[in-house]
This record gives sequence, structure tokens and C-alpha cells, in this order.
Amino acid sequence: MSSIITGLIEYIVNLVIYVIRVSNYPGIFFLMFLEGLLLPIPSEVVMAFAGYLSLTGQLPNYFGIPAVILAVLAGSVGNAVGATAAYAIGYYGGRPAILKFGKYVKLDQNSLDKTEQWFNKYGEVSVFFTRLVPVFRTFISIPAGLAEMNFKKFIILTFGGTLIWDSVLIYLGFVLGSKWEAILGAFNDYSYLAIAAAIIVLIYVYRKLSVRASNGKVNKQRS
Repeated sequence: MSSIITGLIEYIVNLVIYVIRVSNYPGIFFLMFLEGLLLPIPSEVVMAFAGYLSLTGQLPNYFGIPAVILAVLAGSVGNAVGATAAYAIGYYGGRPAILKFGKYVKLDQNSLDKTEQWFNKYGEVSVFFTRLVPVFRTFISIPAGLAEMNFKKFIILTFGGTLIWDSVLIYLGFVLGSKWEAILGAFNDYSYLAIAAAIIVLIYVYRKLSVRASNGKVNKQRS
């Protein structure tokens, strides 16, 4: 089991590296958008690698703005946009929609209840502080939407927490240099398992949808 998890983590890391090398800031934005949308993209890898690229001059400056600043902004804005989409799911879809589709990203009834309890206990400020907690940082958007939290407050707290988180990761990648992957040691076993499980579920869902789409085409041709 550990070898499978290790292989999945290595695949994610290599994918993140490839996307950022090919597309630079749009890639950082896109990957962090996916993480904000509850998909298993580890921001630790995205932003630490971006910090390393900034240090080595492999990310360009634009309009006199240093690469490190652009990387932080790309990641933070991307994550905030993804979090907004997750917020909208909670706000407009409600619990039925969340429980129906949340299972595909390991957000079940129990996880939703715990996240809601956290939100209800600590209030709106929990949106800010939870952004500083690995793995769980993305799920807080759902109960915020369910509670119909004021969107302006939500996005300000989300962006503020995300900006701090991304800045720390960028700094670590900047300081560690070519050894930036050492930050992966900060992942605990639960983080690995959560990411691996989410990937497996996403692959399963993709295959199911592909089969359903192909069957639909066949039925249309017959009719």
C-alpha cells in the first residue's frame, strides 16, 4: 500500500512540475484553482516549486514586478477563485448536492458534519485560520456557503489566509533552493492517504462518466 501511495505522490509532483514549467503563472493559477475546488492538488508542492523557480530565475518578471510576487499572486488568486466555486456549491446546491457529489472528493456526511461544527464553533473567522491547515484548508468553503456567509467577508478572509499560506510556501521553496522537495517531509501519513484516496476516486469517476458517455452515444445511434 505504501508503495502505491508513494507512486501516486511522485506522479502528482511530476505533474505539478510539468504544468508549471510549461505554462508558468497560468499553470500556478490553474493548479491552485483546482486545489481550491477540493481536488487533490497539494499547494505545498505547487508553491514551493514556484519559490524555487523564482530563486533560480526560471520564472519571468513582468512590468518590473519580481517573479516571487507574481507567483504568490497567481497562486493566491487561483485558490480564491476555486474556493469561490466551492462556496457557490454550498450556497446554491445545499447539503443534498454536496453529499451527492462530495463523495467524489472524499467529502462524506461525517466530514461535512465535522467541518460544519468547526465553522459553527469558531464562526466566520474559521475561514481565515483553516486556510493555514494542510488538507482541510479547502473544505471550509462548503460550510461557509451552506451558512450563507456574506460573500465579501468570505473572499477577504479566504484571500488573506491563502496569501499567508502561499507566501510561507514560496519562502520555503526560495530558501531550500534545489532541495525544495524536502518540504514533502512535512506531509504526514494522513495527507498522503487523503490525496491518494481522492485521486483513486477521481479516476473511478472519470471512467464511469466515460462509459456512460459512450453508452449514450451508442443509444443515440440505435435510435
